[in-house]
Amino acid sequence: MSLYDTKGRIFDIQRFSVHDGPGIRTIVFLKGCVLRCKWCCNPESQSFAVEEMSLGGKLKTVGRDVTVGEVMETVKRDMPYYRRSGGGLTLSGGESLCQPDFAVALLRASKEYSINTAMESTGFAKFDVIEQYLPYLDLYLMDIKHMNSKKHEQFTSRPNELILENAKKIAEKAKQLIIRVPVVPTFNDTESEILEIARFAASLPNVNELHLLPYHRLGQDKYKGLGRTYELPELLPPADEKMQRLLAKAKTTGLKCQIGG
Repeated sequence: MSLYDTKGRIFDIQRFSVHDGPGIRTIVFLKGCVLRCKWCCNPESQSFAVEEMSLGGKLKTVGRDVTVGEVMETVKRDMPYYRRSGGGLTLSGGESLCQPDFAVALLRASKEYSINTAMESTGFAKFDVIEQYLPYLDLYLMDIKHMNSKKHEQFTSRPNELILENAKKIAEKAKQLIIRVPVVPTFNDTESEILEIARFAASLPNVNELHLLPYHRLGQDKYKGLGRTYELPELLPPADEKMQRLLAKAKTTGLKCQIGG
């Protein structure tokens, strides 16, 4: 089977993004994730199944099967913007590690056109799976959500030991690894929790950058549209002043830190 015939399941392609990697980017959102983060803004990404979601009174089918070749037709149209901005392709989700055959094939196809590649990831997979991606990735954007395994499991449904161990291995082998922290009130928004994550990130070889991503409520209506209950209905985004305090605390580790990414 040709590389371009490899099939996968996505739920969106977002063009002309200026987030999740350098320059102007095309973001491909893959279906399926092993975590169940209570604050997830893309709940339609969690199940690999094709779903129906009601939004704005309209029923939308979420999930479609595509080939690498079909996705690359969109990616290639945006190549002039990549060249001018230093942008490229970003894999998101969901969790791209849940579809290794498709995701790696898509990265390989992008590299045939010298396209910059990035991937957002939880890092929750066997390392031999992750290792397949690394030769074709220019940037690995990895979430470290909490250093306490029990609290991590309470809010994401999974413990964090595998994630932390993989972070060490990815740091050694990836071309570039940036650690990202979704800052979620009641979960990990104290100065001590952010400092602990930042110190871990600073201890990783070849890692010098950390991004703090403030919690938002933009995905809340999707839960209702999927017939699900949003578990954090009273939660508000962290105030700007608080984010600045957390940023200052993270910077004490010597890392290059920013809000957003």
